[in-house]
Amino acid sequence: MSSISVKDVCSKGFSTVYESDALSRCLDLFKKEVPPVLAVLNDRGKYVGVIARRWIIRSRLDPATTKVKTLVRPAPKVDPDVPLSKAAKLMIESGVRQLPVFEGKKLLGFVTDENIIHGVVTQEWGSTEIKEIMTKAPYVIEANRSVGAVLSLFREHGISHVPVVDEGKLAGIISLQDIIEQVFQPRHRQTLGEIVGEKVPMLNIPAKGIMTYPVITVQPETTLKEAEKKMHDFDVSCLPVVAKERLVGIVTKLDFLEPISQMEVSERKFTVQFAVKDVKVNPDEQSFMMNEFDTFIRKYKDVFETGTLFAYIKTHGTNYKGVPLIHCRLQLRTVRGSFFSSGEGWGVEPTFRVALDRLDKRILRSKELEHDPTYARDYLRKVGFPQEIL
Repeated sequence: MSSISVKDVCSKGFSTVYESDALSRCLDLFKKEVPPVLAVLNDRGKYVGVIARRWIIRSRLDPATTKVKTLVRPAPKVDPDVPLSKAAKLMIESGVRQLPVFEGKKLLGFVTDENIIHGVVTQEWGSTEIKEIMTKAPYVIEANRSVGAVLSLFREHGISHVPVVDEGKLAGIISLQDIIEQVFQPRHRQTLGEIVGEKVPMLNIPAKGIMTYPVITVQPETTLKEAEKKMHDFDVSCLPVVAKERLVGIVTKLDFLEPISQMEVSERKFTVQFAVKDVKVNPDEQSFMMNEFDTFIRKYKDVFETGTLFAYIKTHGTNYKGVPLIHCRLQLRTVRGSFFSSGEGWGVEPTFRVALDRLDKRILRSKELEHDPTYARDYLRKVGFPQEIL
């Protein structure tokens, strides 16, 4: 993998729009040319950032009257010779999956998450089985639960896809994109606002009414190369993992990117990678989170040997006495499996602590530690089991 760089997988051309253009101009280009992203230029023709189709769709802004500059995002620039692992790391940290490739001051094209994943799975890593990177025991929603309940699940756990189950069996899958395109866009609402919390009757329809089915799935033994091909062929961004008709996991493009971003790490140790959106994390808060993680990982270093904690932190834009409502999602990838948790609260530090405590409980009740009496006792203490019985 070390021999592959961005120049080997990136696109060599690109389409452009101006900050002063209407979003409808972007949608026309996405429809006609199907680019993964558009380069945004200012009135002087200088590159200022990128815009993607899904950002426009999710914003629910009027594309005829809203300017491109409203949704343009800066994206880290990458050199053509940068290894794919570094580009993947930049994507995770910035939250942008399409990075501009510059040679000096000249924009050559873009490298996307799909480019990177495809480039890496064509190498030896592609023979790895999907169970090594999948998220185990994913959140699910019952077929008769409402679309509103699905949105609440998305918000609470910071996810954008959820498998739909009916009588214990996988029946379909719903994405945030599905809800926006099937529920909100057709209504042509005149007043725009946050999706979550709106009193829209359509939110009462059952999940099975808008879910996608039949579902494209893979098995735990499916190779990463086969799974990536399936994603590409069926144009899907996630795959439920099924064994004996039972849902055992889910894999998304992010599940591919996270281990790719760590491939160039030479030392066998635990590391932390932060991705922060719309939140200002000061040095004291970052130091607090690092100290909390150091304490946490000392407990498990002999069990897992090495790993990376991916911390995704964002705000929902709500404040209470100047303190923002924070969502924190944690993904711990180790040599013995991947574990995730999430938390929501007021302020960065308490929310991170809640998410880390939930991650601790998930690990303690996992199969990796269920037969270890030391960790079993610790878990029973955490869930409030009577001390005298222990």
